[in-house]
Amino acid sequence: MDNGRPNMNFPYSCNNPRHLDVLCDDQVLLTLQYSTQWDSLAHIGQEFDADGDGEAEIVFYNGFRANEDIAGPLDHKSGLPTGQESGAHVLGVEHMAESAVQGRGVMIDLKQHFGTDRRFVTYDDLMRVLEADDIDVEAGDIVCFRTGFDEMLLSMERQPDARRLRSHFAAIDGRDKGIQRWIEETGLVALAADNIAVEQTPARDADETRFTALPLHEHCLFKLGIYLGEFWLMSPLADWLRANNRSRFFLTAPPLRLPGAVGSPVTPVATV
Repeated sequence: MDNGRPNMNFPYSCNNPRHLDVLCDDQVLLTLQYSTQWDSLAHIGQEFDADGDGEAEIVFYNGFRANEDIAGPLDHKSGLPTGQESGAHVLGVEHMAESAVQGRGVMIDLKQHFGTDRRFVTYDDLMRVLEADDIDVEAGDIVCFRTGFDEMLLSMERQPDARRLRSHFAAIDGRDKGIQRWIEETGLVALAADNIAVEQTPARDADETRFTALPLHEHCLFKLGIYLGEFWLMSPLADWLRANNRSRFFLTAPPLRLPGAVGSPVTPVATV
């Protein structure tokens, strides 16, 4: 704004008749995890007895604490204001931006093998896909999953049908122990998908009295320090790779440098 006037098609001559410039500026209010985005390691923590005293504390990756290292305006257990500035004082998304996110991407095309029916993809399912498509996942890879969610969402032309979207598509079974071991043993550094959460949600029920609602998020963000990307546009790239008998590409996907943010929009670029 300039003296209360919006900076769109704003002639500088309004302030100085000798100037010829015309200015356009924009503002935008972003919900950081609503569209194509990265989850930082501050996105998911857990109620966990980190002190071994029988009392569960809210902790994040590497033991960082809620209301100390990752702060919000309200202590949800006591119901009292924290009096702290909200944000991730550690584990914020700015660290991803500072070091950039780029490296070898590997596409796993779940839609090609399972169609668009809803399915929990197990370790055995995943191994069959990797074998059929001759895919190797190695240390340092950024693994991308195409489910077809992106195509259906875009076809809805900004009027998303949540029931229809959630009732379709194959996605990783985050509670599958084989999947969890595979993630850890391959040494991959990030997982990204075109869907809501990378993993299938809601997750399968667990036998324990208390359990995590998002087991893949727990395993990757809380335990291993592996980043997750969601709502990525995967289908055009997956189709090109399949047409060219390839699964690998160079991926560049730094988030916005937003100090203290727990996630960020991203514009991933695949170089083929």
